[in-house]
Amino acid sequence: MNRYAEEYRRSLDAPEDFWREQAREIDWFEFPKTILDRDANGAWRWFRGGKLNTAWLALDRHVAAGRGDTVALTHDSPATGQVTKFTYSELTDRVARVAGGLARLGVGKGDRVVVYMPMVPEAVMAMLACARLGAVHSVVFGGFAARELAARIDDAEPKLVLSASCGIEFDRVIPYKPLLDDALALATHQPDRCVILQRAQAAAELVPYRDLDWVEWETASAPANAVPVDATDPLYILYTSGTTGKPKGVLRDNGGHAVALHYTMNAVYGLDAGDVFWAASDVGWVVGHSYIAYAPLFKGCTSILYEGKPVRTPDAGAFWRVIAEHRVKSFFVAPTAFRAIKKEDPDARLKDAYDTSCLEYLFVAGERLDPPTYHWLRDILPGIPVIDHWWQTETGWAICANMAGYDLHETRAGSPSFPVPGYDLRILDDDGRELPAGEEGNVVVAEPLPPGCFPTVWGDHERFVETYFRQYPGFYLTGDGGYRDADGYVYIMGRVDDVMNVAGHRLSTGQMEEVVADHPAVAECAVVGVRDEEKGQVPLGLLLLKDGVNLDAVTLERELVQMVRQGVGPFANFRRALVVPRLPKTRSGKILRQVLRKMIDGEPYVTPSTIDDPAILSEIEEVLVGAGVMTGSS
Repeated sequence: MNRYAEEYRRSLDAPEDFWREQAREIDWFEFPKTILDRDANGAWRWFRGGKLNTAWLALDRHVAAGRGDTVALTHDSPATGQVTKFTYSELTDRVARVAGGLARLGVGKGDRVVVYMPMVPEAVMAMLACARLGAVHSVVFGGFAARELAARIDDAEPKLVLSASCGIEFDRVIPYKPLLDDALALATHQPDRCVILQRAQAAAELVPYRDLDWVEWETASAPANAVPVDATDPLYILYTSGTTGKPKGVLRDNGGHAVALHYTMNAVYGLDAGDVFWAASDVGWVVGHSYIAYAPLFKGCTSILYEGKPVRTPDAGAFWRVIAEHRVKSFFVAPTAFRAIKKEDPDARLKDAYDTSCLEYLFVAGERLDPPTYHWLRDILPGIPVIDHWWQTETGWAICANMAGYDLHETRAGSPSFPVPGYDLRILDDDGRELPAGEEGNVVVAEPLPPGCFPTVWGDHERFVETYFRQYPGFYLTGDGGYRDADGYVYIMGRVDDVMNVAGHRLSTGQMEEVVADHPAVAECAVVGVRDEEKGQVPLGLLLLKDGVNLDAVTLERELVQMVRQGVGPFANFRRALVVPRLPKTRSGKILRQVLRKMIDGEPYVTPSTIDDPAILSEIEEVLVGAGVMTGSS
């Protein structure tokens, strides 16, 4: 039996023993008394009775061990033309002072702080500073529109908001402060204060008393010590799109998060202290939380914080430059980034200018790695394992992966390989029966989920149960469909609910439909995520107009695109909206989005017996063919 198979089996047969061993690999103030039990809600909880501090584990302990001069964080910003490095000692000092500033403004254990910032070092410092005090951070992606930010402020009810004057995308400066001001005007909950990092590219106008200048605030603050917290105390809330417009606040606790992420750095990514790791994500997404701000620092690695894009900063060689310049050993990115690079530099000639011999592993996640991109990467990176792995905001780390720290298996196009230790993965049909190899069904994971996975949804445990555990009692419903082949390789084929994956951004169709339906000409609408060669998926709006509306299609589409940009954000990539005579529904009124998506993508589909009128699909197909969205039935 190879090491992976042995460890995987042990993690399922004796989970408490397995995770007790992993827990001993991190430093606790008090080792947990109980490895696994249930809380008052019946949710599984790990390491009850253990005390630790996440920021101390990421920073102070390395300084105490004599590794304070090792680079902890490298901020590489082609957006500003600057590279800044922080040693573990320097980052510890800055985080302690930011934590002191938070404490001075009344932030303490359990208080929430919203972080709405671009990819700057202060964003990571803000997260770690909250953890240092036992406060709960909720990072909101800097591109989110005011309405979405307001919804998160109202749900998290933060004591403070930490933000910046602007972000930078390619050569475009995006002012953040007006978005924050608009969000606070919309929000019912009002934070006590806002602290604003003024950037040279755009100065923000500060509201007297409410708003503080970051540099003045941090400079005037005394360092704060790390506060011991319980393993089951919350570390952060991260909002993820659901099948309704209301975002779900995924809650992460301190103990399970630290143990699981520390374990993954070597087991999954093949890294040890002193190695350089780069996750080309954003701190607003779960990858940025797990593998920019936390896991590399738990392990004593150097983490790369990149403020740029795969192309046009300045060209499609940007990634190779970062890998070579900072000697990256393991690199983690979404497939959509490489599709953009491939489009501009199909033969990867720009790579030849850089020495990337330091790179040992390439990991991709965030969306399905399509076979053409997989093969292209294999061709341009001979000898480097191209490892697709699959996970979710809810889990916080990989569910399936080819594990660099164990025995690497053969990689297969379209597959994230095998379940990671701790995840008892099954494929079930709609009636809960386990399916044999080769048959596609619902991907689920048997309880208990391993450490690091979410124990609840912030402020709404009933939604947690209803969304994830009601359909298959005893199993976590991932919302993805897939199958296993005869050799046990897992294939994830995409969402089975109404969530789409646009360039690695998980977005709700319901979220966009709320915005589109606000247009005075629209009577009803459906938004579906359809296949796109570069972005993975892009949204397509199908509209029913109100009687008597006289508005040309081009004008309507332009207005809707602008509304979604303002209401959700430009990264939603909403660009097409088509008027249809009717929408396909079940007799109970549910729009058949899965059928629409498969029809547009040219995939086989079965017309449900519950559809109110099968002729509707032919009518819609005629519109889609006429608009060039699809080629028609074969």
